[in-house]
Amino acid sequence: MSFSVSDFSMDFFRLDGKVAIITGGNRGIGQGLAVGLAKAGADLFIVSYSKNWEETKKLIEAEGRRAEFFQADLSSRENITKTVEKCMEVYGRIDILVNNAGIIRRSPILEYKDEDWNKVIDVNLNAVYYLSQEAVKIMVKQGGGKIINIASMLSFQGGKFVPPYTAAKHGVAGLTKAFANELADKNIQVNAIAPGYIATDNTAPIRADEKRNAEILSRIPAGRWGTPLDVIGAVVFLASKASDYMNGHILAVDGGWLAR
Repeated sequence: MSFSVSDFSMDFFRLDGKVAIITGGNRGIGQGLAVGLAKAGADLFIVSYSKNWEETKKLIEAEGRRAEFFQADLSSRENITKTVEKCMEVYGRIDILVNNAGIIRRSPILEYKDEDWNKVIDVNLNAVYYLSQEAVKIMVKQGGGKIINIASMLSFQGGKFVPPYTAAKHGVAGLTKAFANELADKNIQVNAIAPGYIATDNTAPIRADEKRNAEILSRIPAGRWGTPLDVIGAVVFLASKASDYMNGHILAVDGGWLAR
């Protein structure tokens, strides 16, 4: 196989003509990822439990891209199937899947409720598996695709008071590697992004705890919480041709947290 470095182009990072499904894309990290993909040229199919997505729609359309919305509780297997069916009805293709949706419920292990365990696992892990499975059926027929899972620092560590979230995010890392192995020969690359401590609604209770906030900041070499903006470059890279030889990788975007 012959190649030349002159064959590389910044167009490798462009996503023109691509369709991306992103779950939980109406706020926080998900909103940032959705807008980033739109800036790179993709049209978006936003899936969210909440109806409040007008701001995201305006941001995407401001980039000259199309944005469609589907409200769904992804703890339902039926809704996952409908998600893919609806996207195909609207766009006729699926090139990129970003499994971003997630919930977190905090409680000491001795007080943790079964219903909270089951809900967190359903949304954060089972939905990743089933939605990927459904999207892959389309991607195989199309000749390729990209799946990007949103992992976590708790894909590597244990955390505290969040046992199902930790279990789910370890599982997301495992699924990323398992799917990558199986789908590589079908020209489908599966990778994950593990954001560090990002300032979002989910982390608001921690940031409001003065002692805990100081503990976290003291361990981040960058000396600050991340923002959704910090994660956009990673998702565009993993969604684009520039990452075609990257597969099964968990990419930490953490201000140096894991290196400390």
